[in-house]
Amino acid sequence: MKKRLLGRTGLTCSEIGLGTWALGSSVYGDVGNDDATRLIGESLDCGINFFDTAPLYGSKSEDGIAETVLGKGLGSRRNEAIISTKFGRTARNVMPGRFNAAEARESCEASLTRLGTDHIDLLFFHSPFGPGEIDDDVWEELGCLRSQGKIRFLGHSVSMYDDTRDMSAQWMQDRRIDAIQVVLSPFNRETRPLIKTAMELDCGVVARECMANGFLSGVIRKDTVFPDASLNSRYSREEIAERVDYAEALKTHLISGDIESLPQAAYRWVLDQAGVSLALSGARNIDEVRDSVFAANAKSYGEATLSLAESIHSKDYCPA
Repeated sequence: MKKRLLGRTGLTCSEIGLGTWALGSSVYGDVGNDDATRLIGESLDCGINFFDTAPLYGSKSEDGIAETVLGKGLGSRRNEAIISTKFGRTARNVMPGRFNAAEARESCEASLTRLGTDHIDLLFFHSPFGPGEIDDDVWEELGCLRSQGKIRFLGHSVSMYDDTRDMSAQWMQDRRIDAIQVVLSPFNRETRPLIKTAMELDCGVVARECMANGFLSGVIRKDTVFPDASLNSRYSREEIAERVDYAEALKTHLISGDIESLPQAAYRWVLDQAGVSLALSGARNIDEVRDSVFAANAKSYGEATLSLAESIHSKDYCPA
């Protein structure tokens, strides 16, 4: 697995990271604890060293399920991994966000316990909806946590892009954060100006939702019916059909050379975007992990191919 620097952090990360929102989850895919633990070890064996988690992931009613599973899965191999987690939102208290000193301390300490580690490599603000959610006292407390060695670097996991992009850019400029996590896929390209800013300021960029809520998985059809609890259940039949048609159009341009499938094409496209440090995979099994790793190891797209894919992109599709 090829590796890249995560900006000015100096961390050397695998080009594919494992996102753990589905692990131990009743929300994103119901990957049981035993299967999830095995998947983490298999991911390490494939060369993945970056693992992204959060207290919110894994359950709608219990905090830290995915963190606990990740800690167990890494076990004695913790020193092989770079762990990012988040603070400010939990399964039991998703809204509103709580980005203050007390929450930063409490959340960090709880994450360390669940992960079974003495430090977090990268701690993200978990999707604040705007500057009004950020208490001034949070920065001093985060500084204390860093000086105590409990967290190494800070980042911003970006949602509500239009409302938070200027805040994120300012944080990078002020060196308050060292990395951003953004939605990026052939479906969702709106974050590219912020990625450009990160690149100019030598900040790391972690790309998420590379499969566009599964529409780049190659398995969603126009007649697919989503469970009521699914994020995709909000889309009308017309919206689903439009997304499926666009995915089919992308296949025409992006499945070529080493790339054999739409998921591989999506990961390769993301990794070929300037400024991207790594792409997160939400793999639920080892075959999906290997597919993403294959894409990372494949030859980069040429400018002609990327330009053709760009030419058919008329709008961004709403992320999760």
